[in-house]
Amino acid sequence: MQLADKIALVTGGSRGIGRAIAEVFAREGATVVICGRKQETLDAVAREIAADVVPLACHVGRMADLEKLVNTVHQRFGRVDVLVNNAATNVAQGPCLSVDDVQFDKMIEVNLKSAFRLVRLIAPGMCKRGAGSIINIASIAGLRPQFEGLMYSMTKAALIMMTQSYALELGPKGVRVNAIAPGLVKTVLSQYYWSDPQRLAGFLETQPLKHLGEPREIAEVALLLASDRASYLTGQVVTVDGGATLR
Repeated sequence: MQLADKIALVTGGSRGIGRAIAEVFAREGATVVICGRKQETLDAVAREIAADVVPLACHVGRMADLEKLVNTVHQRFGRVDVLVNNAATNVAQGPCLSVDDVQFDKMIEVNLKSAFRLVRLIAPGMCKRGAGSIINIASIAGLRPQFEGLMYSMTKAALIMMTQSYALELGPKGVRVNAIAPGLVKTVLSQYYWSDPQRLAGFLETQPLKHLGEPREIAEVALLLASDRASYLTGQVVTVDGGATLR
């Protein structure tokens, strides 16, 4: 029960990595608030995971929704001990010169601005209490550019720098801020890369660990970062990619 009595908020918690993190956090004793756009989907996920999972609909790209989300959590539980910024989109996959203003703005809004806004809403309470853990789900695409993935790579790189900047300033106030950079993981967002057997085989050929990543493998790392076992760890980007970046 590494997260006993902790209140955790996980964005994009209805599927993939976010859901896996919610499952692991609940297993370890946390009360977990999951958010996503569709209440009925969140309700179903909460029923499947545990009684201590609270589903709250929220569009992370809308400031009013984020404020309502955080206010509701504070009213019900009084605080947020662990914030996981996991929600992301990839609406601009394709040649870099084909990206338009609408795609650019959407990627910034969901992948980057949502995390910025939630930290701004939640971190002051953590600082006041002198404790808290913020975990940003980045990507190895933020470490090395993804071919035909300008906006995804750019937003994840910015999220990594945001992580380090927050860690530098919030550390003296007792708040740890870290990022996880997953490699290829079996989620809906990355389906293009793993759904075609030939494409997947080509990817795994140069990866030292010869299997496709699973969301639970990322979730276990998030557990470490959320728990007191990582009390001396901040400002780090934990790469969980089967060794792909060693290529």
